[in-house]
Amino acid sequence: MLSVRVLQQLVNGVSIGFIYALIAVGYSLIYSILRFSNFAHASFLVVGAYSGFFLVTAASAPFVPAVLLAMLTAGGAAVVTERLAYRPIRERNSPTLYFIIASMGIAIFCEQTIIATIGPKFRTYPRVLQIVSVDLGKTTVGIMDVVAALMACLSLSVMQYFLSRTKTGFAIQAASFDLQAAGLMGVNVNSLVGFVFLIAGVLAGLSGVFLGMKYAVYPQLGYLTTKAFVGAIFGGLGSLPGAIVGSIALGLLETFVAAFISSQLRDVVVFILLIAVLLIRPSGLMGKSVEEKV
Repeated sequence: MLSVRVLQQLVNGVSIGFIYALIAVGYSLIYSILRFSNFAHASFLVVGAYSGFFLVTAASAPFVPAVLLAMLTAGGAAVVTERLAYRPIRERNSPTLYFIIASMGIAIFCEQTIIATIGPKFRTYPRVLQIVSVDLGKTTVGIMDVVAALMACLSLSVMQYFLSRTKTGFAIQAASFDLQAAGLMGVNVNSLVGFVFLIAGVLAGLSGVFLGMKYAVYPQLGYLTTKAFVGAIFGGLGSLPGAIVGSIALGLLETFVAAFISSQLRDVVVFILLIAVLLIRPSGLMGKSVEEKV
């Protein structure tokens, strides 16, 4: 009986871990290029969640087109944020601290704008995916968790292929080592950074839709990106494979703590892990550099 319960929590942990990975990869992508943690990333997730919700409810759009449009909307919000807020700071060669302060301000601005315009109340997605379970031997898993994990895995695989096999992907890898040197070699830095924000926003939008379906849509939904950020640090901030591995490990840790110890201690254990990683191995499992971390 215990083995069945362990297997159940293993499936649940991997499912939520893949959703965290979508968010963590966005954090790592931006960090690898600009060397700062973009705390406004939470806003892109919220934009995706609200966009998907209103497209499905108010516009009566089919589920798949609604998800794609929500992803593009979140990606567009990320590009606009980079263009209006971060690019002027970058062009003035300002310290990294300026980026961090700006990202915090953007996150607060977006949250308060949503509260003032849309309202603070919780909204729930309609039952787009039927509440049925998939049998895995003696273990069952919700169909929504299966779809979320599969779409997250597919998206991450496509992104990894793009980064490792295309000319733009090579340019992103070069910029992650030295952005200025990449510019001197003919890479259009502004377009490249904007494209990186687009990818990060699109992935955040997808995770926002599934988190909104799993829980609810509300202005503070972006708080969940804090856990994905912990996963990115655990795997190694700036390392995309590390972000995926760290996020899945975090999802497993959360579910096992909630199931076998206490659901009230779940978040406590997560942030104890964060402190331990920063003290023992600041670069994470697969990180690049300790000295440049903030």
